[in-house]
Amino acid sequence: MNQKLKEIINGVLEKKGRTLEEKVDASTSLRRDLGFDSFDLAELTVLIEDEFDIDIFADGLVDTIQEVEAKLHG
Repeated sequence: MNQKLKEIINGVLEKKGRTLEEKVDASTSLRRDLGFDSFDLAELTVLIEDEFDIDIFADGLVDTIQEVEAKLHG
């Protein structure tokens, strides 16, 4: 996983009193596995878009870390 993306996800999780586990892989769901709600996803979106200068939802919703990474390399 991209190190900066990991830091951004951890930043959002830390506000919920959690951290990203090492066993997380590309198929990890932001909602189901990490417990992100709409506010968490909105914050994550803004942070990713600011850091990487992309529109993460330009081609539709993303749910997994793999889908986010695909947008970063897109």
